[in-house]
Amino acid sequence: MSSKSVKDHKVLQSIIKGLRLLDRAFLKLEEFILIGAILVIAIMICGNVISREVFGPSIWFHAEVARFAVVIATFMGISYAARKGRHISMSAIYDTVPWKVRKAMAIFIPCVTSIALFYLSYVSYEYVLTVYESGRTTASLEVPLWWMYMFIPIGFFTGAIQFLRNTIVNIVNKEVYIGTDVLDYNDIEPEDRELDENLQV
Repeated sequence: MSSKSVKDHKVLQSIIKGLRLLDRAFLKLEEFILIGAILVIAIMICGNVISREVFGPSIWFHAEVARFAVVIATFMGISYAARKGRHISMSAIYDTVPWKVRKAMAIFIPCVTSIALFYLSYVSYEYVLTVYESGRTTASLEVPLWWMYMFIPIGFFTGAIQFLRNTIVNIVNKEVYIGTDVLDYNDIEPEDRELDENLQV
């Protein structure tokens, strides 16, 4: 192997390593955002019930904060669920077809989903721009409404990228994957399924 080939190989290895580090960092960021949003939802709902039952008045801003958190958790969770193969799926047909058909479906479905999400990210981005230009604010806290809506195109876009990755993973690998690093449950031995699910939690 020539010195130029060795150098090119090292550069490629460095790029791949950098992309993997970036992917892991983004995964941790997703987990942090989702955990934070769910905690905020729980705190706002429980806190408001306690406030109403013990002190009398409700927390005046609880509904808006909880709504923010619900939107963030819902749309930022698209990418995370796609990565972990946790999206709800209608598998009555998928589970009964031969392996080759499942493989084709595992490529076709995330590919179409990715295209749809890219389109939705564009449409929602245009909507966020409209809300931004309108200057609308929330009723209680009076914060710009686009702060909440901006997570919708971000969630759609990251979800589209993740489903595109799922498509590529199924193209380059022989096995069937339902997530970026999650094998199809039909290809996992029954005794290994519980272990695999525990690893994904």
